[in-house]
This record gives sequence, structure tokens and C-alpha cells, in this order.
Amino acid sequence: MALIPSQVLRVAILLSYLSILCNFKALDIPAHQTYGGSWKFLTFIDLVIQTIFFGICVLTDLSSLLTQGTDDQEQQRQLRKLISLRDWLMAVLAFPVGVLVVTMFWALYLYDRELVYPRILDSFIPPWINHGMHTTVLPFILIEMRTTHHHYPSRKAGQAAVSFFSTGYILWICWIRHVTGMWVYPLLDHLSSFTKIGTFVASIAAINVLYVVGEILNSFIWAKSRYVEEKLNTKNKMD
Repeated sequence: MALIPSQVLRVAILLSYLSILCNFKALDIPAHQTYGGSWKFLTFIDLVIQTIFFGICVLTDLSSLLTQGTDDQEQQRQLRKLISLRDWLMAVLAFPVGVLVVTMFWALYLYDRELVYPRILDSFIPPWINHGMHTTVLPFILIEMRTTHHHYPSRKAGQAAVSFFSTGYILWICWIRHVTGMWVYPLLDHLSSFTKIGTFVASIAAINVLYVVGEILNSFIWAKSRYVEEKLNTKNKMD
């Protein structure tokens, strides 16, 4: 029975992301019409990542319920594949990219919002969509980590994957700069070439750190849960 609340919660989170995604794409924002469209923004890419991730979570829950009590080896094999995909997405993309987007956005916003979210966007993007993309991502992913034990890949493989993703995104925004003559983020216009390189290297390092943070946090949460469970079982036996 303990699984039912978390299943319902995942469905609710998935529906919220689908709502945000659909409403955001429906907005008449000038940036949507320029080269790269919404896909040049890490926030939008993260929104898609979170939507896909929670979609896989819901699909995994449904498959788990449908295969309960069955000995069909093929169904069990497909379920294990889904679980592996879910855990990989959590470790490599959903947690590190989601946390990076939230922390970087609000840090820059508090420093100088014009660098990351100019005031003119307030007339295009409703506050609930802004918070759906830049705020609730963090509590949603932490709730998921708390309710489900995710098995992380080896640290070497995981960090290679997040480094590949971040390097690919950096090359993407550099290509956009080459084609359009403009940086995706106004902040980069104020930096020297040397500082830009340092910023890109630092961003790759940061997402690698967040990968390790996610791995440690996941292990801590579930090690603590096992300890509490073992303690309760010992107490019940003594009673």
C-alpha cells in the first residue's frame, strides 16, 4: 500500500509538467521565433527532461502493477529495463540538470535579473509558469528521490554522461552565437573570451559535483531508511 501515494504523486507531477510545457509552448514569446527556438534555453531542455523522466516513472509504476503476481519472464525483463532507464535518467539528467537550473537561475536572478530573466518577460510569461520551470523542479525531484530508491551507474560512467551532456549544450549555444551573432544568455556578452572559457569549464565541473551530490544524497536517504526499518523490525521481535 505504501506505493500507492507515490504513484499518485508521480502522476500529479507529470500532469503539472505537461501543463507547463504545453502552456509555455503556446506563449507568443519573440525568442521562440529566433534560431534554435525554445531549445536553446537550458530551462526548456530541463523541462522536457523532467517531463520525460516522470513519464517513465509513471510507466514503470503501471508496468509494475500489471506484472505483480505473474511469472512471465519477458514482462519481468521489460520491467527491469524500464527501471534501469528510470534510474539512469534520474542520476544523469533529472537530478543534476534540474538542480543546476534552479540554483543558477535564482542565483543570477537575485544578483541581476536582467542577465537571466529580463523584466520584459513578465509581460509574456505568467508567474506560475516561471516557478514551474525554475522553482518546483527542485522539490519535485527531491520528493522522487525520497520516495524511490534509484540505483546509480558507476561514478565514472555517470560523470562521463553528464560531462557529455553539458559539453554538448555548450557547443550548441556557441553554434547559435556563431550563426546569429548573439549569445543565448546576455551574461556572456559581458565576459571576456578567457572568462567565458572559465565559465564553461566551471559549469561542467558544477554539474559533475551535482551528480556526486545526488549519488551521496540518494545513498544517505536509503541507508537511513534501511536503518530505521531494521530498528523497527528488531523492536517488533523483542515485543
